[in-house]
Amino acid sequence: MRPADTTGKGSVATAATTVRNMPDMGTFRTTIMIESVEHRGEMRMVDDALVDTGSEYTWVPADVLSSLGIRPEHTQRFIVADGRQLDRPVGIAIVHAAGAKAPDFVVFAETGDMILLGARSLEGLNVRVDAQRKQLVPAGPILAGAVAL
Repeated sequence: MRPADTTGKGSVATAATTVRNMPDMGTFRTTIMIESVEHRGEMRMVDDALVDTGSEYTWVPADVLSSLGIRPEHTQRFIVADGRQLDRPVGIAIVHAAGAKAPDFVVFAETGDMILLGARSLEGLNVRVDAQRKQLVPAGPILAGAVAL
């Protein structure tokens, strides 16, 4: 789901919602590590993050982010599947998964929000979803512009 911009700031975001009895349609969960950009080396493990290519952002429990000294940079409006709008703080962290790491925006998830590894983090980590094997795998070389000789 990619809703229209509701912030007036030109950004578009999707939201995590609590889903009960979610059918298994190639979805899976993974363990991620979150590291502070300001306090490198200090990390927290987050188990059972849902790998969600439909969510732009990675959603991490607010207490995990706060315990690492990660501060909100701004507040983002999200639209959930039932049409409700909600606002959540967003900070910057280093996300670790599948043997890779990448800096990214992370949402301060509240009680009732799903914990997600979102599309932006997956792209930054340069991994892709192998839905058949239910795991993250290297995406291969990163495309870059060629240098004229």
